[in-house]
Amino acid sequence: MNFIRNLEVKKQLALYSIFSLVIFLGALFINIICAIYVLGTCIISECIFLFFTYRRYNDIAELSYQIEKILHSNEYLDFIVNNEGELAILSNMIYKLTIRLREQAERLEKEKNYLKNFIEDISHQIRTPMTSIQIILSRLSKEDISQNEKFELTKEISSLLSRIEWLITAILEVAQLESDTITLKKENINVQELIKQVLDTLNIQLEVKDISVKLRIEENANYQGDFYWSTEAIQNILKNSIEHSNNGGIVEIIAKRNPIYTEISIMDNGKGIDEKDLPHLFERFYKGKNSTKQSIGIGLFLSKTIINKQNGYILAKNRNTRRSRI
Repeated sequence: MNFIRNLEVKKQLALYSIFSLVIFLGALFINIICAIYVLGTCIISECIFLFFTYRRYNDIAELSYQIEKILHSNEYLDFIVNNEGELAILSNMIYKLTIRLREQAERLEKEKNYLKNFIEDISHQIRTPMTSIQIILSRLSKEDISQNEKFELTKEISSLLSRIEWLITAILEVAQLESDTITLKKENINVQELIKQVLDTLNIQLEVKDISVKLRIEENANYQGDFYWSTEAIQNILKNSIEHSNNGGIVEIIAKRNPIYTEISIMDNGKGIDEKDLPHLFERFYKGKNSTKQSIGIGLFLSKTIINKQNGYILAKNRNTRRSRI
């Protein structure tokens, strides 16, 4: 029996036996009946001691067995001892520790898969324009190409390089936000100033497509957030609206504040969003049915990440309405 072979149990039995023998011999000097009584009491006490020690030994052995199974398998085990005492407390603490370690392992596995998919997406998104650049360069190397063709191809290369630059910048910003390596500020942001700043950066795009902007922004519309990152979020949403608006279209921006939140609505009169695309609109690198050739599929994902980091949420609806609440 493993219990009897245990060195600690052997020592305790030896000490208890010596102690019982000494008491028994001492009792013999009084009388034989007293000695027999003492011997019987010692034997019963030793049996009680062995019984409870055996139970404790079995509980510890079971606990060790469960821990070993956890270390060498993916089984999810429940080894809580439903009794009181130090062993029950120890078992409960190990159980909590096991849950915590398992949760961390699952989170690390998810992060590993996320990183793997993220790298694959980045690789695909960069490879596409790089392939186009290589094709254009091969065409530019031909001797019979005209100056007009050279100009157009060079312009196309410049556009593709700008696309790659934007992609890398957006990816780095997403990585910073998701890894919590930056801390967003909590400052009072006036929505009028925010929209003005964004529109100043988009003047050229608006003029090229002859798009007019209508503003209905309440004077008291403000919220607590990071001005720089909020500008980035709104700018990406407006870019999306401009890209999907027809020449001579209208983009309307409405901002109002209520006791609970500040609402910023951005609307355009473009084609709208396909119903199948709505649930996936803010996913990373997702391109909808009506997306343009220049679309990368990371702008709205970045906007959502920024807004969520500021305890807000963004919602897209049909009827040509895109809305963000901050």
